[in-house]
Amino acid sequence: MTQNSAYQAVKTSNTASAGLNLSRRPRRLRRTEAIRSMVRETRLTPDAFIYPLFVCEGRGVRRPISSMPGVSQLSVDEAVREAEAAAGEGVRAVMLFGLPAHKDAVGSKASAADAPVQEAIRALKRAAPAMVVTTDVCLCEYTSHGHCGIVEGDEIVNDATVERLVAAAVSHAAAGADFVVPSDMMDGRVAAIRKALDERGFDRVGIISHAVKYCSGFYGPFREAADSTPQFGDRRSHQMDPANVEEALREVEIDLAEGADVVMVKPALPYLDVVTRVKTRFGQPTGAYQVSGEYSMIKAAAERGWIDEDRAVLETLTSIRRAGADLIVTYFARHAARLLA
Repeated sequence: MTQNSAYQAVKTSNTASAGLNLSRRPRRLRRTEAIRSMVRETRLTPDAFIYPLFVCEGRGVRRPISSMPGVSQLSVDEAVREAEAAAGEGVRAVMLFGLPAHKDAVGSKASAADAPVQEAIRALKRAAPAMVVTTDVCLCEYTSHGHCGIVEGDEIVNDATVERLVAAAVSHAAAGADFVVPSDMMDGRVAAIRKALDERGFDRVGIISHAVKYCSGFYGPFREAADSTPQFGDRRSHQMDPANVEEALREVEIDLAEGADVVMVKPALPYLDVVTRVKTRFGQPTGAYQVSGEYSMIKAAAERGWIDEDRAVLETLTSIRRAGADLIVTYFARHAARLLA
């Protein structure tokens, strides 16, 4: 018996005694990167990303945000430059947040034609007309008290807030936004915005609703970035209890019935089960927001050498996509696009 035939006889005997059925070898499909790519179930591509930009007043401003390394507050000209660079890397959409120089109790600058977001929309549509421009519609960046709506005493008043949100959304549409993105969690605001847009001839402007926005501990860095830390109280009256998922499904059902084109779950990573439930139940375009705390957590651990940043970025974004998200709002949009290239 040759050495090779003796090896085969031993191998067959060991396999039989172990009860193994090696007609199925899943490792065959993991043998090389080319093969792994061929059978990959979840595809992550830059055109799924929406890149958030914080737009402030001034010119030539690029002000780093200490709690979000690599992210800055940008003047309109710098925001355009950043968006064009992202487009060159395959990112097709941005989300604009406004940082006015002056704030008041009712967030009046949110609907001003000369506010940073409105100016940035017009500038982006001139410089990069193919870029999909989405705009945050909330009052927290514009109010002197930092809350998401009109405050009476210690309560956020729902209907008066909705009127202000409608005015902001209409002003964004008039400036040329492709989608408005109400993120406030007030009741009835999607229906009110849809009605106002349609009545003014902006029926082609879509609504991406933060239908499911949890009262999360992962928003901290955003509040520095948008200068929107509440001066008193918190946001439990309108943001959702992290323990609830059936409530999330009810919120999504309401917003879709009111005219939302896309529904968003926020944050993303702690709520992947919710993303899956929403996508499975409704089958509608679904987004997830990888929020500031998720971003900063990865950046901080990577800076300390505790994790591989590139791998963690792609792994977390893939998990969000795998859970069912069609769109991902992420501060890693450019970084991930470069990695995928």
